[in-house]
Formats: sequence, C-alpha cells, structure tokens
Amino acid sequence: MKVLFIYILMVLLPGFVFSQQIALTFDDAPRKDGAHYTGKQRTEILIQKLRDKNVPAVAFFCIGRDLDAVERERLMMYANAGHFIANHTYSHRSIKTLGVDGYIDDIRKADVILKEFPNYKYWFRYPFLDEGKDVDSRDRIRTALTDMGYVNGYVTVDNYDWYLEKLFQDALIASKPVDYYKLKNIYIQHLWNSIKFYDDMAKEVIGRSPKHVLLLHENDLAAMYIDELIDFLREKGWEIISPEEAYTDPISQIVPDVLLNGQGRIGAIAKEKGYTGPFAQDTEDSDYLDKYIEETGVFK
Repeated sequence: MKVLFIYILMVLLPGFVFSQQIALTFDDAPRKDGAHYTGKQRTEILIQKLRDKNVPAVAFFCIGRDLDAVERERLMMYANAGHFIANHTYSHRSIKTLGVDGYIDDIRKADVILKEFPNYKYWFRYPFLDEGKDVDSRDRIRTALTDMGYVNGYVTVDNYDWYLEKLFQDALIASKPVDYYKLKNIYIQHLWNSIKFYDDMAKEVIGRSPKHVLLLHENDLAAMYIDELIDFLREKGWEIISPEEAYTDPISQIVPDVLLNGQGRIGAIAKEKGYTGPFAQDTEDSDYLDKYIEETGVFK
C-alpha cells in the first residue's frame, strides 16, 4: 500500500513532472594514476572544474582498500572542497566472489576507514550495481545495510563511461594518436544519450522526470570533460543538483522487489511495473563500443 501511495504521489505532484535535474556521482575513488593524469592531478582538476562551474556538492563513492597517504589526501581534498564521501565497499568485489557474509564484512571494513573523512554520507553503492542474484542474498545485504545505518546510493542513469575510459587508456599505453575533439564529443554524447534513455523510461513508468542521479567514474575522461558536460547539460535546460537533493525524490522511498537492479532505480521500478521496453541501450555493450570507436577513428 505504501509503494502504491508513493507511485500515485509521484504522478499527481505537478512540481515533479518535468524536473530535468541531475546529480553527479563518481564511483571507484580514489582511482590510481592513469596514462593521462596522475591520481592527484585528476583530483585537483575535478575539484577546480566543479568549482569553476558552480556545481553543488557531488558524491564520490570510495573504495577503502590500500589507501596510501596520497590517496587519503585526495579524499580529504574532495571532502574539504565540500563534496561527499560515501561507501563503495573495501575491495570492489562481487557478492558472488565474496559470498553474502564476506560482502557484508567488506562493507563494514570500508565503513571503518571512510567514515573518518569529513562530509561522509551513509550512502552505499553496490559495485557493478549488483544487489544479489537471489532474493535471500539481496535481502540479507539490504537488512545489514539498514542495521549499519546506510541507505542505497542508487543511480538512475547507467552508462559505459568506464569502458570508454578503458579504450582511451589502452590507446595511450599503445602510443596511438588520439583525436581529443572527437573523444570529447563521443564522451558527452554517450552520457547525453544515456540520460535521455533513462529519462524517457522514467516518464513512461512513473509518469514524470525524477531527480536523476548520474553514474560516472573518477577517471581521466571525467577530469578532462566534466566542465564541458556540465555546459552541455545546462544548455539543454538541465539543472545540476546535489545528490542530497536528488535522494529526496519520492523514488528514494521505493525499494523494488526485483532482482534486476543493475540498470539503476528507474530500471528496477520499470521491471516491477511490468515494463516491456528495453532496459539498456545498445551503447551499454563493449562489442558495440569497440566497433563504434573503430569506425570513428578517434584512436588512429
């Protein structure tokens, strides 16, 4: 009954109908040095570009394992710049690999380390957005998170930015020339297509555009192009909001009773409501992106 009430409320409240608002969140911080930037350079650039664009706080979902002094300093830099630190497990390993008890322990290990940073939020984001392949595993982990005081740091917009980053890093390591203008356009268009895809799905299944949460990764591509992505979204009429605000959307109170959670909160709601359209785009596929990138000639 509560879920039904929330669904009805989402449709009836006029202020929620066409929000075109989105929060920026970055997974896997602090990532190691890349072939383009060192980790510290990446952190400095992200902070400066977010500040220059007057972006409200973003969230960094962090991995607690093996943080050296420089990596701790980087997380402190994010926190001191006003951004949020949140839990992405200690080791970024899957439920299948660790088992449910090991996975819960992995969350706790990260909690001990990460909660010491300023601006820590009790948001947990599942690695790979995998909440469990069976109901028992899913529910045991959900219960453990609640007992620890965590809420799901869900996303509404999934994408393959991580794979574009992999192709970029591979090209640099192989000393291939890079057409940076093409790369920028590919990156921004990939994310824009993802936003439109999940926003259209949301309008179909909940009747409105919610306060979205964009999944990004703390990688070199993000540092290179986050400012131009922000400009692009604003030109399209979108407002960049904080994750705190995004997680006030009524969908934050819906916990779909489904096992398809890897496409984010909108995908899970769609599954529960019997949505029959596609749950992912063609671009959320490595083979598709391999072919597309080769055709563009971005890495010559």
